[in-house]
Amino acid sequence: MKHIEVKGARIPAIGLGTWQLGGRGGRDAVRQALELGYRHIDTAQMYGNETEIGAGLRDSGIPRREVFVTTKLAPGNLGAAAVRRTAEESLKRLGLEQVDLLLIHWPSGEAPLGETLAALARLREEGKARFIGVSNFTATLLREAVETHGADILCNQVEYHPFLSQRAVMAALGRYGLMLTAYTPLAQGHVQRDGTLAAIGRKYGKSAAQVALRWLIDQENVAAIPKAASPAHAAANLDIFDFTLADDDRAAIDALRGNLRLVDPGWAPRWDPP
Repeated sequence: MKHIEVKGARIPAIGLGTWQLGGRGGRDAVRQALELGYRHIDTAQMYGNETEIGAGLRDSGIPRREVFVTTKLAPGNLGAAAVRRTAEESLKRLGLEQVDLLLIHWPSGEAPLGETLAALARLREEGKARFIGVSNFTATLLREAVETHGADILCNQVEYHPFLSQRAVMAALGRYGLMLTAYTPLAQGHVQRDGTLAAIGRKYGKSAAQVALRWLIDQENVAAIPKAASPAHAAANLDIFDFTLADDDRAAIDALRGNLRLVDPGWAPRWDPP
């Protein structure tokens, strides 16, 4: 497993995304992923599955210190009092004393950004989160967080896959020494149906999905959190460390980047141009 090392954190480059993984299936998916070797699990208040994710962690028997756990504050929970209250509720649901990473899920604007970031920093100081960060932030919002508010954040979690350029965000993260966590890294099936990625995969005996994940994590300080409900898919997403993409193949994938944005709710910020 490759690891991202940023600001004293060591994060596995491939993690398990758990959006829409609820109930017994979600609990089993987490346990099975950890048994396969995953050590990075991502959830959120909005997913409504923190209880199941925590149960899966316990079912696995893997020592807590070995698993990097992320959760995210839901829109509506960004005022200082709500940050504290709902973060503590998340910890209770997860059955944890501390999460490794606590993120603002969406910059929804219902509370001043500086207020939310200060509340997150206090939770970190108290040991309720090892690191803090943001999600779905544009380059402009990252600049506000870091330069205006002086936030000591670890990462920005954003939609990122071969068909969506994130050049502006990547440049900002590089400037501030932060990491990117890619959600929806397989573009909700678009990756698996793409002829270019499939052709490249055949050269290496890999699937189009495995090629796309390898392309992502080969980039500096980029992790990916594909969702996988079945052990077979989870195992396949992890089986990407035994090959290296040639330069011409990476260039062919780079050329696919456009503006296919699949997650764009009404409260989303004004995105960076492609």
